[in-house]
Amino acid sequence: MHVTSGPYAPPVAARELVAVSSDGSRLHVEVHGPEGAPVVVLAHGWTCSTAFWAAQIRELARDHRVVAYDQRGHGRSPAAAGPSGYSVGALVDDLEAVLATALEPHERAVLVGHSMGGMTLMASAGSPKFEEHAAAVLLCSTGAVRLPAVSTVIPLREGRLRTRLTRGLLGSKAPLGPVTPLARRILRYATMGPGSSPDKIDACARIVHACPRGVRHAWGRVLASLDIEAQVRKLHAPTAVIAGTADRMTPPVAARAIVAELPHCVGFDELPGIGHMTPVEAPDLVTAQIRQLVADHVAAQETAATDHVAVKEGA
Repeated sequence: MHVTSGPYAPPVAARELVAVSSDGSRLHVEVHGPEGAPVVVLAHGWTCSTAFWAAQIRELARDHRVVAYDQRGHGRSPAAAGPSGYSVGALVDDLEAVLATALEPHERAVLVGHSMGGMTLMASAGSPKFEEHAAAVLLCSTGAVRLPAVSTVIPLREGRLRTRLTRGLLGSKAPLGPVTPLARRILRYATMGPGSSPDKIDACARIVHACPRGVRHAWGRVLASLDIEAQVRKLHAPTAVIAGTADRMTPPVAARAIVAELPHCVGFDELPGIGHMTPVEAPDLVTAQIRQLVADHVAAQETAATDHVAVKEGA
């Protein structure tokens, strides 16, 4: 059950849409904020949902149009029919369906992805709808390759044993059960920084525990074998990267590897003491970065286009 009140309760959408992916999978899409405002598209991570972006949606929707969607099997998006419905290709197809459904043709937006959502954006680089709509990209707490090898969730030295155990953890079928004090402590250790407040830990725990076990297992297996490094080199949109220094799931070394491959990196921030759940742990910093990308790469383009039209009309 998600949080139902307070700053981490999901805001009510202005509109709800259904995007249909190439294989027929249906995706829940929410649109917040005023029509005609600069657009931000939010892609959440593994075991999360649109509820994960509550702080960003609440703040940005005052003067942006915010599109958020549930990855297949998460939140209000139904699970795929079978194991073949979970793949890197499905992530790309689903994002393309969302962009085609929620945005006007050639409408430019800042695309923001956390964890598996960031992997979705990197994997989509070069795809038609991504290229049509991506004015800029923000990658939060994510990685592109060798996740079981770089993750430090298992408290062992780097090596084959830790990699094997991490791979097993990602693909685990074990039920998470109810949100108990022990469950909160485990989630905090695995995914959040040491200074995370109880309300943030509880919000993340409720979101993660709401993910169906089969969906968690299926996507975990995809992440365990992820290798999209070649796609990062195709990500030519201006891209900023955020990582938490206390992130055990996708440590800063994973973010640095992405930055080293990006053709057009416009910023890299390592947030001291912040864990994997950056949009919840450091909501103001993440939101400020989104706003800056909109100002630099969406609003500025719109102003330039308007000025160009005015000059042509005055000629």
